[in-house]
Amino acid sequence: MIATKAIVLSALKYADTSLIVKAYTAEMGLVTYMLKGVLGTKKGKVKAAYFQSLMQLELVASDRKNGKMEHIKEVRLAYTYKELYLDPIKRSLAIFLAEVLSGALQEEIENKELFGFLELSLQYLDQQDQVANFHLFFMLQLSKFLGFYPQLNQEHLPYFDLQEAEFVSIPNNNPILFDEELTVFRALLGTNFDSLPYIKLNKEIRVAVLNKLIIYFELHLQGFRAPKSILVLQQLFED
Repeated sequence: MIATKAIVLSALKYADTSLIVKAYTAEMGLVTYMLKGVLGTKKGKVKAAYFQSLMQLELVASDRKNGKMEHIKEVRLAYTYKELYLDPIKRSLAIFLAEVLSGALQEEIENKELFGFLELSLQYLDQQDQVANFHLFFMLQLSKFLGFYPQLNQEHLPYFDLQEAEFVSIPNNNPILFDEELTVFRALLGTNFDSLPYIKLNKEIRVAVLNKLIIYFELHLQGFRAPKSILVLQQLFED
């Protein structure tokens, strides 16, 4: 058995009483757990209520020695969200980010720096009032850990090539950012979480940049697809 912190990415019902939980852990990276009978009983230490999207947990679980799907022996909350599941905007962001992470996180190896980023970022989302730009900045920061953060040595150039992850002087046939979208992109690259509220965007440009970031992830991550919840997210914020 192994003790680890974990962030829930998804929980799918299996048969009538079980759950298949996908989680990103501090000690083992991406792990899938089989929770047999968890929906059929109120007894025991492992309850279905612990496995909402992005829940931060401390687990005692099996450690992948037998090649089978892992199981969880003990679970408790590592952090209690105050607003993430109650505030409709934050709840929608959480659903979207869980889909992004489910598609983006593929490595079954320890990456404590990445886990720490996810842990603290989600706590920040829970605690802050102004979160309209959070998902844009979060995705850009996530790309650092996934190996395709923008190259910044030519940041003054007038286009950003999404395929090559670099600024260019002349566009080609690759998807690009330019004009207002590029201005927002540069602003996001040059900020931090605490300064995000000072980047003022209307709904149209926020949606446009989000759509380009989705394309960016699709270009650099095999099998990544636009989250279904993006349609809800595009309607969230007022101008």
